[in-house]
Amino acid sequence: MPSKLPQYGLRIPKEIMDKLKYIANYSGRSANKEIEQLILAHIERWEREHGPITFDDGFVPRSRS
Repeated sequence: MPSKLPQYGLRIPKEIMDKLKYIANYSGRSANKEIEQLILAHIERWEREHGPITFDDGFVPRSRS
């Protein structure tokens, strides 16, 4: 059964992708899961500094519009 999770096509230089895959492999993760972990860490840092993201300011992500 295909995933119903949103997808995003990421375009990055090959050298960066190769390094990401190396780190992911070292951590026992796929490149996709490594990117997901990086995004989660970034969101956590942002919310610690700025507060929780609640979308009560009128912002509507394109994926939810």
